[in-house]
Amino acid sequence: MSFQTEFDFVLPNGYVDEEGSLHKEGIMRLATAADEILPLKDPRVQGNPAYMSIILLSRVVTRLGNLPSINPRIMEGLFVSDLAYLQDFYQRVNQNGSNSIKVVCPKCQHDFDAEVHYQGE
Repeated sequence: MSFQTEFDFVLPNGYVDEEGSLHKEGIMRLATAADEILPLKDPRVQGNPAYMSIILLSRVVTRLGNLPSINPRIMEGLFVSDLAYLQDFYQRVNQNGSNSIKVVCPKCQHDFDAEVHYQGE
């Protein structure tokens, strides 16, 4: 069994680039300690701690549609629902190590993992 470090996602609305193209499908990798520590030195985060999620997500989202690269400016351009989706997705994959949760069948009491899907997935 291999350890999963990248997770596919589909944004509820999607990012609209300067040409008007919509980008919804992407990949997020697991965060490293550096991903959470290095942004603390960024003056934008020091001036506004809420900016931390923008920097953090721009580091761990490795692909969004066919954009050549991901940067804080792209994260700033997301619709609020898409930003909230990515923040939740980040928590799920980094706390659980997967996009699934443990569930128990109410009839037979068998436990199993179920992949979590939200609007847009």
